[in-house]
Amino acid sequence: MGAAIWLSLKLAVITTAILLVLGLPLAWWLATTRSRIRPMIEALTALPLVLPPTVLGFYLLILMSPNAPLGSAFLSLTGDTLTFSFTGLVIASILYSLPFAVQPMQTAFAAVGPGLMEAAAMLGASRRDAFASVAMPLARRGMLTAGVLTFAHTLGEFGVVLMVGGNIPGQTRVISIEIFAAVETLDYRTAHILSAGLLVLSFVVLTFVYLLNQGKRRGLV
Repeated sequence: MGAAIWLSLKLAVITTAILLVLGLPLAWWLATTRSRIRPMIEALTALPLVLPPTVLGFYLLILMSPNAPLGSAFLSLTGDTLTFSFTGLVIASILYSLPFAVQPMQTAFAAVGPGLMEAAAMLGASRRDAFASVAMPLARRGMLTAGVLTFAHTLGEFGVVLMVGGNIPGQTRVISIEIFAAVETLDYRTAHILSAGLLVLSFVVLTFVYLLNQGKRRGLV
């Protein structure tokens, strides 16, 4: 049980860190662009919200297999396969949790509006300076919400990680899979402990997000 908890925390931290870095420019672009392809990019970003996890996991399994270009290249470079590995779990988690990172930041950036950015530009700030000194501070709640939701969502993943990583103790057996394995072996005590932990975490995360949004509406921060 301890190994599954540690592995899940490690996966959640890495996934959250990567998505905050990669999702930031994507969220900014989606919030400010007038490109005609924006609806398509938004749809692709939000796809994991409506796509069954097993479908995403199945196609990732094919993409990461040693017979596919990506899986073959990784095998040549590292000598290991992407499938049934922790690296494969990270890739799958990044794709599956993408909307939980991008959408809160996109909403926060959209709320900043173009007026403040134009005012910063009139004062001589470059686009990069205006983004760093105006947009990012004003969007900090959205960024914090994105990080918290991504972390919690990654901890609760099941279908995608099971398809891509399987059930290898100490390597790919995360909390959700540990719960599934415990139920299969009638180890309800372990299942109760892990399930209760995720339930409490989910409640705390959602409460935090709602309190954060309430503070935003009241202008407390």
